[in-house]
Amino acid sequence: MTTARTPGHGPLTGVRVVELAGIGPGPFAAMLLADLGADVVRVDRPGGPGLAIDPAYDVTNRNKRSVVVDLKSADGSARVLDLAARADILVEGYRPGVAERLGVGPEPCHARNPALVYGRMTGWGQDGPLADRAGHDITYIAPTGTLGMIGRPDQPPAVPANLLGDYAGGSLYLVVGVLAALHHARATGTGQVVDAAVVDGVSHLATMIHGMLAAGGWQDRRGANLLDGGCPYYGTYETADGRHMAVGALEPQFYEEFLARLGIEDQAAARKDVTRWSELREQVAARFKTRTRDEWTAVFDGTDACVAPVLSLREAPHHPHLAARGTFTDHGGITQPAPAPRFSATPTSVRTGPARPGADTADVARDWDVPGLVPSSRTPQRKASS
Repeated sequence: MTTARTPGHGPLTGVRVVELAGIGPGPFAAMLLADLGADVVRVDRPGGPGLAIDPAYDVTNRNKRSVVVDLKSADGSARVLDLAARADILVEGYRPGVAERLGVGPEPCHARNPALVYGRMTGWGQDGPLADRAGHDITYIAPTGTLGMIGRPDQPPAVPANLLGDYAGGSLYLVVGVLAALHHARATGTGQVVDAAVVDGVSHLATMIHGMLAAGGWQDRRGANLLDGGCPYYGTYETADGRHMAVGALEPQFYEEFLARLGIEDQAAARKDVTRWSELREQVAARFKTRTRDEWTAVFDGTDACVAPVLSLREAPHHPHLAARGTFTDHGGITQPAPAPRFSATPTSVRTGPARPGADTADVARDWDVPGLVPSSRTPQRKASS
């Protein structure tokens, strides 16, 4: 039984993508391509990937279709190559050399489809001393200098979930890369390999900070700079009910409004006087502790003081601004972020719920003209010798 589809399209309508199932940044990158309208076929392995959640709730597989192929079987690689022959983009997130050993590396794929964009998503990249080493988001961002920037100076670096490495430094750079390569392939007829590494992307995200460091405008330590919590008017504060407010009153006019609403106008001169920042921080913290988060939200509502409540994941969809924009959507009983960004001529949507492993095999076999995907249409699979 295939997942129900609802109307919707996007700027990548007509683009075909093969995703070799994995975890983390690869699936999210493929979801983004699917959100933008691409026909993404996820090649799941028998038994599913490690660390997987219930497929019914894995919304990173929304807007996709799934087939199951055992790449260790006698004809598994042939089935993937059949798909690659008809695809515009292929995305894989194996360790370097694994796709080659499975028979679905860039060389056989390009032999079948010279215009294919072959996207490779790893933490360390395809080469270098650590290329073959296991890792996860936190161990990828640690050597880049970015993890060491985050958190209080008197505590260990704060863990930014897996947003900074896997998704910002990984998935988004992979998507930028494969779309740029797709533009080149359509102009020249020549595909290429896109090597997207979390360590490269996360380092690239810190480009401005490196410039400030070189210019002497950034101290190479945590909690000592304008944008890392070192500045008392750019950070978070606890409120009377144990919740928090976020402050980003950097510009003079915003800082002035911030002080006025907080009731500490006498601290105007402390903005540029770093020697007074400790005193300013204490006063700001004391003021925020006098009211609840919702009370302070009301105080700053409608102002340009650049102050906002810190909401939880369950609270966020109900924020008036996010609700008005439809930043979150409900599909199949699951509240989830809506596709982003937005397009005036080719709007996007959540068209289907999470793809169930193998549920779309017959449809993909028909639509992509790959009859060998359907088990009944080929000889039984034979396990390759180990």
